[in-house]
Amino acid sequence: MSTTILLADDDELIVDILQHQLQKEGFKVLIAFDGEAALELARTHDPDLVLLDVMMPRLQGFEVCREIRRTSAVPILMLTARGDEMDRITGLDMGADDYIVKPFSFRELLARIRANLRRVELSSSGVKIDSDIIQIGGLAIDRKRHTVIHDGAPINLSQREYALLLALLGAQGAVMSRNQLLDQVWGEQWVGDPRTLDVHIRWLREKIEAEPAQPKLVLTVRGVGYRMVTPDELKPLETP
Repeated sequence: MSTTILLADDDELIVDILQHQLQKEGFKVLIAFDGEAALELARTHDPDLVLLDVMMPRLQGFEVCREIRRTSAVPILMLTARGDEMDRITGLDMGADDYIVKPFSFRELLARIRANLRRVELSSSGVKIDSDIIQIGGLAIDRKRHTVIHDGAPINLSQREYALLLALLGAQGAVMSRNQLLDQVWGEQWVGDPRTLDVHIRWLREKIEAEPAQPKLVLTVRGVGYRMVTPDELKPLETP
């Protein structure tokens, strides 16, 4: 089955060029020329990745990104002619996974598309999956609805916390270094204080751990980074 990409941009020339090149690479491409149409296609067709222009009529890309993130963890790559740091931060905080500034080469865009699709594939491997549901211990993560249930009760994770949880799950119990987690969750172009990762780990533990001060799910590996236990490791803990 071919991978479906939703391409939303009000520049018809850019859309024609990208649609043609993406189809040559074997992707199925859905087209939207305004934000409302993009949001409707995202809701009705469940694409595998979204290419989303920031400046569009009817509904801007940032708003479309935020609305998609209410129900879906689909990779979102923002396309924009604005390269200001605050614009990048806004897009990432709205839930975007990547950000590329026009003009860009198709080769660079294709590399970023494939990198984001690989992340999704990795984050869905090595854990118990029932359709779009990931089950580990008392956690149930519904990737399609972008929801998390802990011991039968819904919990509210921020986009960063949710992406961090998926990244740790995707490592299949292996240790992820701080740099690996920062690159995967915040993006390779992110610049800031790396201690923000430790803060987000603490917030995540407060929401998913029975005793955050003595975590059983998200473990610290001193001097290296973090890892998440596997379902097999939890079996003895679940036995009465």
